[in-house]
Amino acid sequence: MLTLRQMRYFDALATTLHFGRAAKMTNVSQPALSAQIMEMESDLGIRLVERGRSGVILTPHGETLLPEIRAILLAVDGLYDRARQSTGVLEGRLRLGIIPTVAPYLVPTLIPMLRQRYPKLNVELRELLTTGCVDDVKHGKLDCAIIALPHNDDSLRSCTLFEDRFLIASADDENTVLLSPMTEAQVDMDRLLLLEEGHCLRDQALAVCGSTAGRRVANYGATSMATLLQMVSHGMGITLIPEIAVKDERTRNRMRIVPFADPQPSRRIGLVWRPRSGRNNDQEALAALITEAAAELLEG
Repeated sequence: MLTLRQMRYFDALATTLHFGRAAKMTNVSQPALSAQIMEMESDLGIRLVERGRSGVILTPHGETLLPEIRAILLAVDGLYDRARQSTGVLEGRLRLGIIPTVAPYLVPTLIPMLRQRYPKLNVELRELLTTGCVDDVKHGKLDCAIIALPHNDDSLRSCTLFEDRFLIASADDENTVLLSPMTEAQVDMDRLLLLEEGHCLRDQALAVCGSTAGRRVANYGATSMATLLQMVSHGMGITLIPEIAVKDERTRNRMRIVPFADPQPSRRIGLVWRPRSGRNNDQEALAALITEAAAELLEG
C-alpha cells in the first residue's frame, strides 16, 4: 500500500532528479529513500524513474502520476494547516522561505521575536531564490515566503512588508569620487559588480542603473551578498546594497555608502502564501512581526 512518506520521497526525487539531494531535502539517508521508491514501484507494478550515473529521469508513468501525487500531498498539508489554525495563531510548524539577500539580515532579529511572542511556534527556514520560494509555496512545500514583489503567480496571495531602499557601496578608500546623492545615470557600469544570474537583486540593480545605450556590466557574478561586498571593500568595484543590509555589512566591511537622489530607487519586500491554506490569521500575524523586525534594521 502506498504511504504518504513514499509520495513525499518521490516528490523530492522528482524535484531534484538526484537521490542524494532528495535524501537531504527529506532528511533521510539515501539508501532509505531509494528503498522506499523501489517499494513504491513494486506496489504500483510500474517503474517511476530511470536510474543512471548522471542522475534520475522520470519515466512516462512517473510524469503522469507526479501531478496527482503532488495534489494529494497538498491536500494533506492543507488538512494539517486547518487543524493547526483551529488551535491558535502561530502555533505548530511553519515552513518559511526567504530570499538570500534578505535572510542573513532579517533572520537574526526576526527569530528571537517569534520565539518570545509565539513560543508554541516551530519555524523551519529555507533560503531559496525567488523562483524557488514561489514554486515551493505554490506546491505546498513551504507555508509562506519572504520575497521581492511583485511575483508572477496569480494563485498566491501577497502583502507588502516594507520598502527596502537601494544605495551605492564602494570601498572607503575609493579613489573615484562618488557624488552624493548619486543619480542612476552616474553609476559606472564598467565597475558595477552584481550577484549571479537567478538572483532577483541582480535584475533589480540592472533595472535601477540601466544596461542600454552601450552601458555594459562588469563581467562577474557573485554567489552571495557577503562575497559581493567583500570584493567591493577591497576596491574591486562598486555595487548596489539594499538598506536592510547596511548596518550588518558595515561592521564587517570597510565601505562608503552613498544614497541615490530622490526619488530613491527601492524594492518592495513582501510575504506570499496560498490563500486556501486556512492559515490567513497566521500570515497576518507573521507579516506584522516581520514588518516590526525590519523597522529595527532600517531605522536611522
